[in-house]
Amino acid sequence: MNQLLKVENLEKGQILNGVSFVVEQGAMTAVMGPSGSGKSTLLYHAAGMDRPSGGKVWLKETEITNLSEDERSRVRLHRMGFVFQQMNMLSNLNILDNILLPVIQANKDRRSLWEQKARRSKAELTRTARELMRKLSIAGLEERSITQVSGGQLQRACICRSMMNAPEILFADEPTGALNKSAAAGVMEELVRLNEDGTTILLVTHDSKVASRCGRILYLSDGRICGELELGKPVSGEEKQREDRLNRWLMEMGW
Repeated sequence: MNQLLKVENLEKGQILNGVSFVVEQGAMTAVMGPSGSGKSTLLYHAAGMDRPSGGKVWLKETEITNLSEDERSRVRLHRMGFVFQQMNMLSNLNILDNILLPVIQANKDRRSLWEQKARRSKAELTRTARELMRKLSIAGLEERSITQVSGGQLQRACICRSMMNAPEILFADEPTGALNKSAAAGVMEELVRLNEDGTTILLVTHDSKVASRCGRILYLSDGRICGELELGKPVSGEEKQREDRLNRWLMEMGW
């Protein structure tokens, strides 16, 4: 596998203390740890949303920690996708328009001649959005407002939104944290399916059931990576065994 994201000696005040790890192309990696351990801070800095006080982050050949705020914003817009617990959908737009909004912005932001040639028409973008909605089992909800769908459906719409630019990596911060058990399971099924189709995913979660669907788990405590567990690709019928193995490991880590 090829290295996609590299985090090296990341520092952020007293929150992150020399965090280093690599995410390979096509991997699905979870970050776990106790409350206050710096999980979300790590995710935001790995994604270039905030600038660390020390250390470096590379997305392939691009050192994003060395970029200006505008340059980091463009990297996020064109090369990354984001799914959060707080879904941040606009109430004055329907589901389809919420999904389309970031990619239309990215389309307008294409500056170089090569990028301009890659621009897509509104009709093409709409076809892509509808196809993603079909794949994530929310076709038919295009014209509904965000208050006319369930939490699970809304989070699936957020995943569609995050995938519109075919990102190199998808970052997810507690993507099932605001959902009930059934909706959370459905959303994780979709994330696993995206990963099986080749999308690299780095997610933060406190839920061992969610993390057990990932191939690798990093344990963060006191701002440091204190251990990691390799579970490999999920296999149908082995969900309980994977979760049990993860829970035993978490106990050993002091969970």
